[in-house]
Amino acid sequence: MEVEKKLEEMGYPLIDPQSPAGVYVPAHQIGDLVFTSGQGSRRQGGKDYRGHLGNELTIEEGYECARRSALNCLSAIKAVIGDLDKVEKIVKVLGFVNSAPGFDQQPKVMNGCSELLEEIFGEKGRHARSAIGVNELPHRTPVEIEMIVKVKE
Repeated sequence: MEVEKKLEEMGYPLIDPQSPAGVYVPAHQIGDLVFTSGQGSRRQGGKDYRGHLGNELTIEEGYECARRSALNCLSAIKAVIGDLDKVEKIVKVLGFVNSAPGFDQQPKVMNGCSELLEEIFGEKGRHARSAIGVNELPHRTPVEIEMIVKVKE
């Protein structure tokens, strides 16, 4: 439970996994890989951001949303594997950024996720990544993230 202890010390306690908004599971394990469904930036308590980056929201707010989405992915992963200390490597991160027309700073927004994963897992947290701008996300969510994680069997 070292990873969760580190998250608590950083002020990022894990929340309960989000309930699916449709007919799917939040995360699924195949062999030593765990695939998450897209996780938004919802949090328990505190402010929930809504809207488009570059219009209603700043890069800094989007950065925080990306951190929250990463934490929600970790919550979904924990629900499948039981202990985040089993994470061997963050393999791939796919980020969707709800972007206003002309907004092209998706990589800066997604750095919120990438930097958090590196802070938590060190070298194991460095990953391949895509940062994609989209014109809408469900419920006006600013950021949605999927992860692929390799775990110890």
